[in-house]
Amino acid sequence: MNLAFEQFIPTEFHPSSRVWIYQSNRIFSMPEALALEPVLQQFAANWKSHGTPVKGFANLLFGQFIVVMADETATGVSGCSTDSSVRVIKQIEEQFKVSLFDRQMLAFYLKDKVELLPLSQLKYAFENNFINAGTLYFNNLVATKEELLNNWIIPVQESWLAKKIPALQA
Repeated sequence: MNLAFEQFIPTEFHPSSRVWIYQSNRIFSMPEALALEPVLQQFAANWKSHGTPVKGFANLLFGQFIVVMADETATGVSGCSTDSSVRVIKQIEEQFKVSLFDRQMLAFYLKDKVELLPLSQLKYAFENNFINAGTLYFNNLVATKEELLNNWIIPVQESWLAKKIPALQA
């Protein structure tokens, strides 16, 4: 699995563009991904904030992460426009029978694929060497395009998870 995703992120969006990442509880099948693509493209093309078009982007990365981005240097994103993006994500959940809002599931890059682990099992996974300080973690808390490009896929020791693992605390 190639972790280079940068070429799929629009270069014309400002580094401060807002980002939301929705992690699926499973990988989308190829037919599902092909059906999802036009849904995301249509949403981004028609996204509005108080009637004004939002410079938006939405794409499925690694078959498991929906990335939504709004360049607010063009149009600010209001609560209503954020709500419209959440509605689309909820529709995707229903249509494809996936969970996209479970923030207790963590994603790691292990053995050349994305593996999910409940937050409650993080310490156990570390103690039993399923993950270590250098294991790559998908930090879905990134909030801007710049953070997405630089801090989305990072070693556990560089993430907020390090505070949850006693052995990694200085």
